[in-house]
Amino acid sequence: MDGPHLRIAITTDSLTNLDAPFVAAKNFVVYDVSADESEFIDALQFVRRAKGKAAGGGREANGGRCVMEDMENDDGTGHDPLTERVDALDGVSILFTMGLSDLAAVRVQQLKVFPVKSERHRAIDDVIAQVQAMLAGVQPLWMRRAIARRTGAELAEQYAY
Repeated sequence: MDGPHLRIAITTDSLTNLDAPFVAAKNFVVYDVSADESEFIDALQFVRRAKGKAAGGGREANGGRCVMEDMENDDGTGHDPLTERVDALDGVSILFTMGLSDLAAVRVQQLKVFPVKSERHRAIDDVIAQVQAMLAGVQPLWMRRAIARRTGAELAEQYAY
């Protein structure tokens, strides 16, 4: 890919839409995106291994437990689903998701991944088109920083004001 490009991850249950929160998504799809093209990189699948039932519907449907609490803690088997998901973002610059907890946001940002929360379900193609439009136009500061981190370039050298 010529010009600036970013590796993005999108949380999805359907594999066609941005439609899942970070800690509960069945999949992450990963793309390299430039202003002119996008390339599918991988679809990462997660198996939910939280304690007890987790059918959704909040605390009432889950025996008084919050499902989010289970996802952010070791489930007693030595498996930490949040760590697994954060580790899967290695090499990604931007995460598009329906939501993430404060703990997840901190861990994601420690990897220098910029999380973008969507208020509504969106087609993955629309997310990619949005990133392409931003790359082709005036890029927001957070995007310029993500590009600089990815390329190893200094922000001041690449984007003089």
